[in-house]
Amino acid sequence: MTDYQCKVLRILYNYKSGRRRFPTVHELTVKTGKYKPDVMAALDALVSANYIQWDDKTDTVNIVILEGWERESEKPQLPVSPQTIKPANADYWTQY
Repeated sequence: MTDYQCKVLRILYNYKSGRRRFPTVHELTVKTGKYKPDVMAALDALVSANYIQWDDKTDTVNIVILEGWERESEKPQLPVSPQTIKPANADYWTQY
């Protein structure tokens, strides 16, 4: 999932929990700063990735959120190497 798709998903989730309704497509364009085709493409990508269900695409009222957060397997992971993990050094506090 791209950052923009994640942003749209979070807007949908927060809007629904805060205002008890989904934002309109126009409100999504205002909140994201993108144009309608970009918003619709992000919504279609969320449908294809099974984050939302949107059968009747005439209005955003028909959206059902299946998952409100990005899946753990899709989150970007930082590579961890043994050189980046340093052991705790308490010498400064115990031996001065």
